[in-house]
Amino acid sequence: MKNNKLINEKSPYLLQHAHNPVDWHPWNEETFRLAKKVNKPIFLSIGYSACYWCYVMEREVFENEEIAKMMNEYFVNVKVDREERPDVDRVYMTALQAMTGSGGWPMSMFLTPDLKPFYGATYVPPKAKYGRAGFEDVITQIHDVWKNKEKEVIESGDKIVDRLNEFIEARSAKESELSEATLENAFINIKKIYDEEYGGFGSGNKFPRPVVFNFLLGYYYHTRDFSSLDMVSYSLKKMYEGGMYDHLSGGFHRYSVDNIWRVPHFEKMLYDQAQLVTTYVNTYLVTKNKFYLFVAEDTAQYVLENLMNKEGGFFSAEDAESALDHDKPGAKAEGAYYLWEKEELEEILTKDEAEIFNFFYGIQNMGNTLNDPHEVFGKKNVLFIANDIFDTAKQFGKNPEDIAEIIDECRSKLLRERIKRPKPGLDDKILTSWNGLMISGLANLFKVTNNDQFLLAGSKAVDFIKDKLYKNNELLHRYRDGESKYDGTLEDYAYLINGLLDLYEASFEVEYLEFAIELNRSAIGKFYDNDNSGFFDVAENTEDVILKTKDSYDGAEPAGNSIQIMNLLRIGYMTDNKDHIEKAEKSLKLFSPELDRLPFSSPQMLCSLSFVLNSPKEIIITGDKKNEKTLELVKCVNEMFIPDKVVMNSSEEFIQLAPFVGKLITDITDSKVYVCENYQCNLPVDDIEKLKELLK
Repeated sequence: MKNNKLINEKSPYLLQHAHNPVDWHPWNEETFRLAKKVNKPIFLSIGYSACYWCYVMEREVFENEEIAKMMNEYFVNVKVDREERPDVDRVYMTALQAMTGSGGWPMSMFLTPDLKPFYGATYVPPKAKYGRAGFEDVITQIHDVWKNKEKEVIESGDKIVDRLNEFIEARSAKESELSEATLENAFINIKKIYDEEYGGFGSGNKFPRPVVFNFLLGYYYHTRDFSSLDMVSYSLKKMYEGGMYDHLSGGFHRYSVDNIWRVPHFEKMLYDQAQLVTTYVNTYLVTKNKFYLFVAEDTAQYVLENLMNKEGGFFSAEDAESALDHDKPGAKAEGAYYLWEKEELEEILTKDEAEIFNFFYGIQNMGNTLNDPHEVFGKKNVLFIANDIFDTAKQFGKNPEDIAEIIDECRSKLLRERIKRPKPGLDDKILTSWNGLMISGLANLFKVTNNDQFLLAGSKAVDFIKDKLYKNNELLHRYRDGESKYDGTLEDYAYLINGLLDLYEASFEVEYLEFAIELNRSAIGKFYDNDNSGFFDVAENTEDVILKTKDSYDGAEPAGNSIQIMNLLRIGYMTDNKDHIEKAEKSLKLFSPELDRLPFSSPQMLCSLSFVLNSPKEIIITGDKKNEKTLELVKCVNEMFIPDKVVMNSSEEFIQLAPFVGKLITDITDSKVYVCENYQCNLPVDDIEKLKELLK
């Protein structure tokens, strides 16, 4: 089998395409020079390894010999892994959305040899279907237009890029005041699209999108509007009960293809697990319902058991598809690893177990997947909680404790059988950004559980990044197979700084705060716009990115700006750095028109706005961090949900970073808590009940 130029890459997604008959090239200067030399347009295909429709388009289009022959004749064909190059992906997704009003993956873009886009789409079938033009027709027409109207095509690409640049440059920090009305407007808009029957938002596909829940929990804290908490708690419950959650080994699938959380796209992404751990922890803190803490711990355990390498870094994802049989590794289907036929379950479980299990998880003779658009599910069932423990106990005349025990035994039996199946593919590249999110999730989980396993895992991930992805005082984005590559983007710096701040607040180990401050200094130097405020997504010297964007969209992952603005605020208040706070406020003013106009687009940035408007609590804990009394005070702080706060331990090492604390506190050895707000501090307390009153 002939290889193309992707064979020398490290990305699992690119290597997946290394044997296609398409003459794929990587995204690099050599490829750009080739396009200019042969004067052909670039066909740019962007996807990622766990992307289901990327697999579909590969099988239907890129493995088709006739189509590949046309592609090789007409274009210089380039493959990009969006997770390796989120900066490249963002530029062309911005262009695609401007052209078509929507976007997604696989992304199919046609560029001039100068990398300027002139036509774009997402999934394109080989022949016209699903109301979409066929790929053969599209590339034939583009080839004809390039051959006969090359000048007009180049002018079209120039105009598209010029318009996008004009939009970016039109932003400027307004002198208007930041307002609570922005938060109220966001809540009203979110409430309008909330699905009261099934939880989540909208009426179609359901995405977890933790950033929305983060905003709503903060809104509830400040307003005590119970509906905001209800939207979170009910949605998280329905997400867990549905097929979105893996009820055998934990962890969430990417999203639900229906509106009831029943049938997911079966890929599992690290960034979803990381953020949802924090969201479920915070919901537990608000409600004190241990169900939410259980889901957080179960999700974290899934990550530690399946997505952590021996050295402590976290892998990116598990695929949606897997082989149907060990003897036929090429015959894959989505969800094959996770789905069950009723007869199969009844062979593994006893008759009584099967009856109870099938009732509890909604198992049906002909399958329960509602619809089967690609005809791969057949009679298979996805596990979802159709009837709770109490309904099941009533149905079978047993008490709930016995039912829970039986269900747990059934799950163990099925898990032992499932691991015999061919596993979904593992995307084992390690990304600094997503590891930062996971470090944060683990730190937040440790603060509530005091389980050293979670703190140790977060610490090991930091050590891995320092060892493999931090070179010459600069972060790199991706590690795989011994290779560290690609300059860190704003997300890499922002997510990791956030994780380090959370890890410091969990452990009071000053080294994490020092590293966060060091990275924050670099992030300001690399990405901050001194003229208009806000942070660019890539450094100024990034040559292969034609647009310098400032992303503010909090989607499946939060925008780098949303997290980095909060980092400025947290470090600013921890170290009394007023310049950081001023930069954060100016940046919020830059984005404020968008926050007012499209509040659902930037819920995580609204959390930063709330931090500014509601004057954060500065909580300073004195005393040896291992002292029993100090630990009792720390536990009290950690058991309360306070979204707008910073927590510090007044060790001598910390005071070197924050001299103002040394002036405020005379005895750093005595176990007490100082709670400060609006530049005023209450008298220190060492009584738990008095501390709770101060923190309310």
